[in-house]
Amino acid sequence: MASEPGTGPPDLFQRFVAALRRWWHGKVADTVEQAEVIALRREECALTERYLFLLAMSAGIAILGLLLSSPAVVIGAMLLSPLMGPIMGLGFAIATGDFAWMRQAARTLAVGTALGVLLCALIVLVSPLQTVTSEIASRTRPNLFDLLVALFSALAGAYAMIRGRADAIFGVAIATALMPPLAVIGFGLATWNWTVFSGALLLFFTNLMTIALTAAIMARFYGFRTSLSPRQTHLQTALIVAAFLALAVPLGYSLRTIAWEANASRQVNSALLRTFDPRSRLSQVDIDFRLEPITVAATVLTPRLRDNAEEAAKIAISEAIGYPADVTITQYEVGVGATEAEQAELAAARARDDAGLRQAERLAARLALIAGVAESEVLVDRDSRRATVNARALPGATLATYRELERRIAAAESGWSVALRPPMRPLPAVAVAGSEPSADGEVALALAIWAARRIGSPVVVSGPDDAAARVAELLREAGAEARVDDGPGVPGGVALRWDTPEA
Repeated sequence: MASEPGTGPPDLFQRFVAALRRWWHGKVADTVEQAEVIALRREECALTERYLFLLAMSAGIAILGLLLSSPAVVIGAMLLSPLMGPIMGLGFAIATGDFAWMRQAARTLAVGTALGVLLCALIVLVSPLQTVTSEIASRTRPNLFDLLVALFSALAGAYAMIRGRADAIFGVAIATALMPPLAVIGFGLATWNWTVFSGALLLFFTNLMTIALTAAIMARFYGFRTSLSPRQTHLQTALIVAAFLALAVPLGYSLRTIAWEANASRQVNSALLRTFDPRSRLSQVDIDFRLEPITVAATVLTPRLRDNAEEAAKIAISEAIGYPADVTITQYEVGVGATEAEQAELAAARARDDAGLRQAERLAARLALIAGVAESEVLVDRDSRRATVNARALPGATLATYRELERRIAAAESGWSVALRPPMRPLPAVAVAGSEPSADGEVALALAIWAARRIGSPVVVSGPDDAAARVAELLREAGAEARVDDGPGVPGGVALRWDTPEA
C-alpha cells in the first residue's frame, strides 16, 4: 500500500529530528543553570593579582622545563596555569554575543599572555642555556595532533564548566595546548630567532582559536543565547563578527598547512611501501617538513632487502608530493609471517634503545676526557639527544681550540647536539672593510658568536663608530648580547672583550 502524502521518509526524518531536539532541550539543555554558569565564567575572566601571579609562575616553570628538555617540569607548569578561565570566557562571550564580556576576557588573556612572554624572554636572556631543544622545536609548528589536543581539551573543559563539574584537570588540558607554545614565543623573542618565534606564535593562536571557538559551539549547543546578555547594538555585533573573522585567519592558514602535511605523510608512507616487497611493513617513519629538501627517515621490515632503496624511494616520494626529499632508510630482513614481523619490530626497537644507551655512555666519556672533568659532570639527555659540558681551562687553549673540539665530537656522534662551554678566553678582533666585517673578520665574528652563546656573557665592542655598531648588531642578530663602548679598537678593525672580568 502506498504511503499517504506527507508520511514518507523525508517527513519521518523531520519528525525524528524534531523529537530529538525536544528531548535535548527538555532533558539536557534546559537542566543547565545558565545564569549561574555565566556568572562563574565572568568571575574567572577578571584580571586579578592571583591570575597574574599564577600565570607568571607557570610561564617561568614552563620555559625552564623547555630549556632543560624536561617534560616532567613542563607538566608541572601546566598544573599552575590559569589560562582556562579567560579562554573559556571568550568562547562563552562569543556564544552569547556579549561584547563587554568578550572585551574583558580578551583583555585578561592579552595581559596574561604578554606577561608570560616577557617573563620567559627575560629568563632566557639571563640563562646560559639558549639552545633550541627538542621540546622547543616540537612547539614551533602546528600539526594535526596539536589541533586534536586543543579540540579535545576544549570539549572536555567546556562540558565540565557547563555541567558544573569544573576541575583542575581540565585546566591542565587547556594549558597543555597553550602554555608551552607561549613559553617558546618568549624563547624566540629573547634569542631573536624568527623561525621559532613565528612558528610558536602560529601554534599558540591556532590552539587558542580552536579552544575558544569549540567552547562557543558547545555553549550554543547547550542553549546559551544572546538573550542572556545585555542588549547589543548593531555596531557591536559587526565588531564581534569582524574580530571573529580576523582571528580565524591564522586558524585557516594552520588548517591548510596541517591538511597538506597530513596528506603528504600518507603519500610518503605509500611511496615507501611501493618501493619494497608488497609484504613489507613500515616500523617507523619520521618526516621533517621544515627542511629543504624535506627529510624522511624510515625503518622498513622487509622479507627481501633492496639495493638502492633510498634513491628509488626519493624519486617516488618527490613525484608523490611534488617536492624534493632527502630519504634515509634502515632495512631489516624478516620472515613473511605476521608474528615474525612483530618480533623483528620489537627486536629492532630494543636494538635502537641499547645502541642509544651505548652511544650516550661513549659520548659522555669522550666529552669528560676532552673537557678535563669527571663523567658525572657531563649532562646527557638521551631523549632529546643532547649533551652539555663545562670545560676546564687547558694550557694554551684558545676559544678556537674549544670550538674545534666541539665540532669534532659532534661530527663523530651523528644525530646528537653537543655543547662544549669553554672557559672565558680573550675574544678575537674583527677586521672590517668600511663598516662591514672583511672575510677574515667574518671568521673571527663567527667564533665570537659561538663563544658568546656558549658562555652566555655579554660582549663589549669598541672601535670606529659605524663598524662597532655594525658588529654589535650582527652579534645581537645571532643571539649574543652585545653593547658598544667608546674604547679604542684595533688597527683595521674593532676589538671585542667580555663584559665581565676574564677568567
